[in-house]
Amino acid sequence: MALMIRNEGGRVEVVCGSMFSGKTEELIRRLRRALLGRQRVQAFKPAIDTRYHDSKIVSHSSLALEAEPVRDPAEIFARVRPDTEVVGIDEAQFFSHELVEVVQRLADRGVRVILAGLDQDYLGRPFEPVPQLMAIAEDVTKCHAVCTVCGGAASRSQRVVDTSHAARVQVGAAESYEARCRQCFEDPESATKVVTRAAG
Repeated sequence: MALMIRNEGGRVEVVCGSMFSGKTEELIRRLRRALLGRQRVQAFKPAIDTRYHDSKIVSHSSLALEAEPVRDPAEIFARVRPDTEVVGIDEAQFFSHELVEVVQRLADRGVRVILAGLDQDYLGRPFEPVPQLMAIAEDVTKCHAVCTVCGGAASRSQRVVDTSHAARVQVGAAESYEARCRQCFEDPESATKVVTRAAG
């Protein structure tokens, strides 16, 4: 039986994909394994995400893990204890680009940092800072959901509520989003342009 190496040093792991692809579930799974290995773990979530719980990371399938709600990346860095070995961060796309530097600094001091987040926004475009986090990560896991239209592998998040005056960041779940594959995804901006041209 192979021996398990307890501390490989600092590293960054990114779990990304569309809505309903199991990102948070995978984050929780990895953090629970670290806890079973008696490692010191801290988990963080954006304070704006109160969909399922104020102070827990909760997957769409109802798996949950205690977490600290924070407003910005600087608060994450300030709250990580000196003896913490593993840090989990959910919904990375809701944080500013400053998260990249915070993650780098934590990994450089020997912390294993695991992040989950959307890699594309509702327009199907890269959702910062997740692409930058993917670039610096030692390990990237791309999760896929099931397309609600054709049943294929979904990689995009279709916003199904009115997007004519929508902000890029809009916290929501099944009432606001569907998982779609490339072929079934409808670009909201393209649809708006078509309607505008037709009206003109």
